[in-house]
Amino acid sequence: MDNKQENRNSYLVTVGGKTREYPAGITYGEIATVYQKDYPHQIALAVRDGKIRELFKKVDRDCTVEFLTLTDDTGHKTYNRTAILILMKAIQEVVGADNIEKIKLEFAIGNGLYCSKNGDFEVTDALVAEVKAKMQEYINKDLYVIKRSMPLEEANIIFSEQKMEDKVNLFKYRGSSTVNVYNLDGYKDYYYGYMLPSTGYVKHFDLRKYEDGFVLILPEKKNPDVLEEFKPLPKLFHAMSIATDWGDKLGVDTVADLNDEIRAGRFNELVLVQEALQERRISEIASDIVSRGGVKFVMIAGPSSSGKTTFSHRLSVQLKTHGLVPHPIAVDDYFVNRENTPRQPNGDYDFECLEAIDMKQFNEDMLKLLAGERVELPTFNFVTGKREYKGNYKQLGPDDVLVIEGIHGLNDKMSYALPAESKYKIYISALTSLNIDEHNRIPTTDGRLLRRMVRDARTRGATAKRTIQMWPSVRNGEEENIFPFQESADAMFNSALIYELAVLKQYAEPLLYNIEKGEPEYFEAVRLLKFLSYFLGVSTEELPKNSIVREFVGGSCFKV
Repeated sequence: MDNKQENRNSYLVTVGGKTREYPAGITYGEIATVYQKDYPHQIALAVRDGKIRELFKKVDRDCTVEFLTLTDDTGHKTYNRTAILILMKAIQEVVGADNIEKIKLEFAIGNGLYCSKNGDFEVTDALVAEVKAKMQEYINKDLYVIKRSMPLEEANIIFSEQKMEDKVNLFKYRGSSTVNVYNLDGYKDYYYGYMLPSTGYVKHFDLRKYEDGFVLILPEKKNPDVLEEFKPLPKLFHAMSIATDWGDKLGVDTVADLNDEIRAGRFNELVLVQEALQERRISEIASDIVSRGGVKFVMIAGPSSSGKTTFSHRLSVQLKTHGLVPHPIAVDDYFVNRENTPRQPNGDYDFECLEAIDMKQFNEDMLKLLAGERVELPTFNFVTGKREYKGNYKQLGPDDVLVIEGIHGLNDKMSYALPAESKYKIYISALTSLNIDEHNRIPTTDGRLLRRMVRDARTRGATAKRTIQMWPSVRNGEEENIFPFQESADAMFNSALIYELAVLKQYAEPLLYNIEKGEPEYFEAVRLLKFLSYFLGVSTEELPKNSIVREFVGGSCFKV
């Protein structure tokens, strides 16, 4: 920045096409208060000339400014991150730093973030109430969040003194000699991303005891001014807990742990153990299907890029070891003809809604198969937008079973005519157990987004920009059509592999670097590039040909 800009007494700031003069030293937050009335939700961040600025930052040049609110993805993440900072300080204040060995932000359960603890204290309802009251006290005081960039050596001393060795280990793999440390009334911590300027911005939260830990309940992005009721998801919690436990047993809880394994030459062993664990789980599911007797329809559903296709192939292999004969069926072949496809409010076809499926025909065909009849099954022509019949006949014998893959597989409305005992429903998702560090979790959506980005580029020639553009629509479809039914599954399968982000890194980074500054997807690209920078990259050479990761990076032995 030139000195003429830096030493001025005032600056011209343009917001919404209108330019005003502001005194030097004014913050973006102070300017935001002028324009807050023009926004339906709380302003969380500023965008100065295409670069995100936290609201406590001072204006230091003439510029054009836009604002992000809590309904923007980056703003929503900033709210959650600030609430976590408040929580961590409150726990330390209530319990006492000497009694805490570790507080770990584990994973999301609905609209809650589950935290586990190690230390000389018990999580009770009374303790949780005390921590919640302390959080509210900080919020009422509207304490400032202070950010300071400091030398890495100084940050390491601070975090070592606070028994945060996970952060010290993480910084070993950072290319930067400085690190941003946030200070909340004397409590110092490191967070991957932006913060709100003060505690008073966190207006809605709840805290409750859950299982052996506690859950921080926060507003959803779509409605940041309302705190929805927390709904426990016991099956999902169990699946996530198993993944976390295995991470503990393998000694790979954080990115730094994974990097240590790679650096020590133990990556191949880690791959073998992880793949063996997944195969064991697939075998368990196959055994459960067989033990029930009478199952003819194995319904597989899960969000985008969960690895459903590879999973269905591997499950079919395991079913064959029990003497069954699996036949793959794609629900997509039962799409209604294009002219009958429902449309979204913006006029686009809604291929993900239940009504895009010819449920009547699907159920008629499946009932006939269940009765032992010979049925000709359709194939959907995505070019013409019509169903076609090409002599694909099926007839089920005593050992035959249909493996049906589709986003509505868990919704009983799709298979309304089929007897419950004839169906076995499986929910699959990439439930990441790895953390950046103990206070910075990796959202499961990040892993799936990177999977999809890499696969779309390889198989469809799609740019990372296009994948990021489409992702909100994909996520909305999942929220409406998949997640509400996950707890109805007979089995859950976690397709995430603890090592996979180190593999995806080398494929995703070049794609993300193609997104230019000024494009709407640039902020997300920068965030993902920073995220990937924490990982040491590895090649795919040691990955098995049947690995779920192969569905995305290529080289699978299955037709995926």
